[in-house]
Amino acid sequence: MSEHGTSEVSTMAEPGGTGAHEGPVVLIGYAGGVLPSLGKFLPDGSVIFVEEPDVVRKRDVRSLAAGSPTLREVIEWEYQLDGAADAFYLAHPDLRPSAVMPISEYGVPFAARIAERYGVLGTGYGAALALRDKALLRTITAAAGIPNPRSVEVSSPAEVRALMAELGTVVLKPANRQGALGTRILSDPADVDAAWAACTQQDEGVFVPDRGLPLRMLVERYLRGDEYSVEMWFHEGEPRFAAPTRKYLFDGPTPVEQGHLHPADVSPELYRRLIDDTTRVLTAIGMGSGFVHCEWIVEDGVPYLVECAGRMAGDGIIELVMMAWQHDIVEQFYTAMRGGGLGTAPPAPDRWAAAWMAHAPAGEVESVDGVEEAKAVPGVHTCVATVGVGAQVHELRSSWDRVAMVTAEGATADEALGNARQAIDHIVVKVRPTDPS
Repeated sequence: MSEHGTSEVSTMAEPGGTGAHEGPVVLIGYAGGVLPSLGKFLPDGSVIFVEEPDVVRKRDVRSLAAGSPTLREVIEWEYQLDGAADAFYLAHPDLRPSAVMPISEYGVPFAARIAERYGVLGTGYGAALALRDKALLRTITAAAGIPNPRSVEVSSPAEVRALMAELGTVVLKPANRQGALGTRILSDPADVDAAWAACTQQDEGVFVPDRGLPLRMLVERYLRGDEYSVEMWFHEGEPRFAAPTRKYLFDGPTPVEQGHLHPADVSPELYRRLIDDTTRVLTAIGMGSGFVHCEWIVEDGVPYLVECAGRMAGDGIIELVMMAWQHDIVEQFYTAMRGGGLGTAPPAPDRWAAAWMAHAPAGEVESVDGVEEAKAVPGVHTCVATVGVGAQVHELRSSWDRVAMVTAEGATADEALGNARQAIDHIVVKVRPTDPS
């Protein structure tokens, strides 16, 4: 479908042997939802999750994962501490994985380092550190000539106000968090103290260890423009698959993602520019092999780098890629990372695919209705409410505060988006307001 443009790099992958190395696939960070898709092409008992002990306990990971034929074991390890990867390797010298890949944003450096220690493909530890640190990534990519917004590390509300006097509207954000957590758009200096308190008092609940995580804050010039991401598979220093996705945000001062459209409905020139600039980012940081989700804002026709995650995208985006391209990019990627053939992706996407998310007022969930009706909408693939009766819904602070997600396909961009939005409208999460105290 020529209106999509094409991802020329998708045809760069040369066919090769299909025999991947034996040995388990080690995934850093638990996500049980990946097991069914991996089970389609990985042998039984071949997946190991490495997860923080506190997270295993709080999420009841062992119960959630029980019964999956693809799972070999869950290893509890404090993988976010300094030296954790080398200690893990020394404690498990005979593990001999066929591949090591991050699932959690916080697992990117650990995955890269143990991949090096076991001698399997990975991003490279230096590249992983840059991908996990937004300030470091800006320093490196700016040196390579990639447009970045003005960005300054800050330690107090006074410093934020001083930069607002210079830059006007700004974004206050952490240098080392995920899912828009602790991110706020600020245009009025009177709001800074409250925003600073809200952005620095972060709680990811069951998804992080109880010991907490170090925090560094940035203030950046606010960019006005459309937002995109590029989903790219980089293999041994070269792009093998890449395509841009359009991003939609909820209204308000917290830039939480409401929806995605893949491929992005942009001109062929911008389609190509986003892919080329993402390649420049990964080349600048010395990326080896892995999948990235690289985010951009296009202001006055120029793509500015927002951040780049060293893992496959969340929010159902990879499902959108597979729907649009009618191709299992996950199997192709995992096969190559395990030492099998590179395979070949289609030269262009065949359809359009969209994801749409919902939020609800803060309070305790009383009922969730309409999921079955949403599933019946034409083109819908995935339809899930992410909260149940009795759950607490918070004000929209990060991606964790959304309550439902739908993915859908269509013959056109408008049809895919329309199907997804129609389906999400069927899902009604009724909440009872709770005492803010």
